[in-house]
Amino acid sequence: MLRLAQENPRWGHRRIQGELARLGHRIAASSVWRILHDAGIDPVPRRGGPAWREFLTAQAEGIIAVDFLHLDTVLGKRLYALAFVEHGTRRLHITGVTAHPTQAWTVQQARNLTADFGHRMESLRFLLRDRDGKYGEAFDTVFHADDLHVLRSAPQAPRTNAHCERIIGTLRRELLDHVLILGEAHTRQVLNTYEDHYNRHRPHQTRDQRPPEAQQHPAAIHDLDNRRLHRTRILGGLINEYRHAA
Repeated sequence: MLRLAQENPRWGHRRIQGELARLGHRIAASSVWRILHDAGIDPVPRRGGPAWREFLTAQAEGIIAVDFLHLDTVLGKRLYALAFVEHGTRRLHITGVTAHPTQAWTVQQARNLTADFGHRMESLRFLLRDRDGKYGEAFDTVFHADDLHVLRSAPQAPRTNAHCERIIGTLRRELLDHVLILGEAHTRQVLNTYEDHYNRHRPHQTRDQRPPEAQQHPAAIHDLDNRRLHRTRILGGLINEYRHAA
């Protein structure tokens, strides 16, 4: 009974009673209510839906999230980049860099993304973003046209867009904290290079150490003594990629 209540948070005590009866356990509805109450399990509707984390996990394959990343050049000029993250695969898309992130610029980045996705947009159901004024209604309309629901996170609650926050933190720790940015063109080159590394090569714990674009692990290699390891230097040696030489 308790398991049914925990695994089905929208079920009330009468719904649980019915499921138990179907399984051959005839228990009065009042008894079900009392047992749940004594176990500290609230009745519906206070137990009326999954937590935000549970929702994100259940809908991961259909969610894409977006957030702004800011960085400063060696001359003190602030630049902004727009980063999209697919929850299901953790694939990263950095669509543009600018010093002036207006609503019009942001809308154009949304159009560029949907054009690049093409038919892949059909697999997405939700866009998750914060309440930054640089988005606006026109930005949402681009995704509404592809039948996506736009979910806005709560004010000053970065954890509700945790996937983007995590990836932006990774970008800073592995890349931006170690590179002197010269300008917009240099920023685009650096971010594009890292995006390619992130999607094709960098392992992810939530994907069983597979990169976002890898469907499965490569076949196991047993004759390691006869294999030579090849290192590829990315961004001047800031990041290394390793492969077995052919």
